Amino acid sequence: MCIVRFSHIEITVRILKYKGQNVAVLGCGRSGQAAARLARREGALVTVFDDGDSAKVRSVAAKLREEGCVNCIGAEALEADVAGFDLVIISPGISLAQELAGRFTLAGISIIGEMEFAFPFCSARIVGVTGTNGKTTTVELIEKMLNACGEPTVAAGNYGPPLSEIVSASETYSTVALEISSFQLEAVEGFRPEVAVWTNFAPDHLDRYTDVEQYRAAKMRLFENQTNDDWAVLNLREGITGIEASTCTFSAFDDSADYHLDDNVIMVGAKELVRMDDMAMRGRHNAENVMAALAVGNIHGHSSDSLVAAIAAYSPPPHRCEPVGVVDGVSFINDSKATNLHALQSALVSLHEGKDIILIAGGKDKGLPFGDLGEYVAEYAEHVVLIGEVRETLARVWSDHVDCKTAASMQEAVSCAAALARPGQTVLFAPGTSSFDMFSGYEARGEAFCAAVNHLTQPTTPNE
Repeated sequence: MCIVRFSHIEITVRILKYKGQNVAVLGCGRSGQAAARLARREGALVTVFDDGDSAKVRSVAAKLREEGCVNCIGAEALEADVAGFDLVIISPGISLAQELAGRFTLAGISIIGEMEFAFPFCSARIVGVTGTNGKTTTVELIEKMLNACGEPTVAAGNYGPPLSEIVSASETYSTVALEISSFQLEAVEGFRPEVAVWTNFAPDHLDRYTDVEQYRAAKMRLFENQTNDDWAVLNLREGITGIEASTCTFSAFDDSADYHLDDNVIMVGAKELVRMDDMAMRGRHNAENVMAALAVGNIHGHSSDSLVAAIAAYSPPPHRCEPVGVVDGVSFINDSKATNLHALQSALVSLHEGKDIILIAGGKDKGLPFGDLGEYVAEYAEHVVLIGEVRETLARVWSDHVDCKTAASMQEAVSCAAALARPGQTVLFAPGTSSFDMFSGYEARGEAFCAAVNHLTQPTTPNE
């Protein structure tokens, strides 16, 4: 921004940061669209690349073309000349190792993520939340609490609108609560959240990363630009050290944490904050999400009483340990969002009362170490019904520990589980992996489970 004076008249002129630069945007999903529009706003000449060639991709590309972008779609995206670009903005769904990104890397062109690109334009305070599980619930809690305390806040990032969309909008916020995936952190340079939250960590996305250490290293980049003026809110059991920011800790399993659980009561130090029975959320994993959100609210200067009052009526989003109904005395729980092994374990721990669970699990084979979990599952589940691409593998590695059945469809799985269950037991749908072998996403998978329960009349005989 600069001020130009003509005699007694002052005119404010905003300098466009990318005026005349050639910017490539990789991917035309929501993040790519938002980045392309922000780059156009800042004066860039934008070309959008996407090697997909579906009707949806073509439709989005046509709209972006109407807004002044050049498009390279389908096979053309992998054949176009990439020389002459000043900057590449990559969408989180595209790996830096993919051919589409690799062509720009070989050409020596700088690649940054959509979140990194938008960060310099964001004047709001940023709370960044990463972890394997609990991110969405935590950013929703932060959004709800801070808004109730008079601090205009929006949840965004991997959940909700991308940051580029937020900074381009006319509405302004005091705080942006960003859910941040490891994919978004791969291509950061200067991104620096004022408060960084680490919910938990467990193996995941091993179809994208070479090993669990590479996955963890990507997530750890959340802290790399923080200084001692910033805060890190950490799950104590993760043992994170060597970061610059001031820290506070939480844990539902270790009472030495700053925020901890004592007889189902969330405490900070010796002060009682809220009883879990007074909230609509179940389980220790949700207690930790609440602790992390309360810590952020306290760091922002709000009293614990006002923060607790704001979350009293909060209910977690669908497909997260969601009660579906009771059929013939058997409770059915939908935890379709359990897309990795840590989430599956958390659901088992949170919901069991003795060995009273019939577990439905399975889905896409994304390289997770399922074999290590068989003995653990057997501690909580009496029977397991397995679905999806990985079902035969799981049946083979878990059958030494727990009774396993397989099912070819969701309806078959639900019917089978219902036939195995006794009144008072729980059928838990916690897949432990992603849904893309059978469904368009975890939401569609969870809806299929709910529909199967709702249509359950006469359970079938379990397969042998």
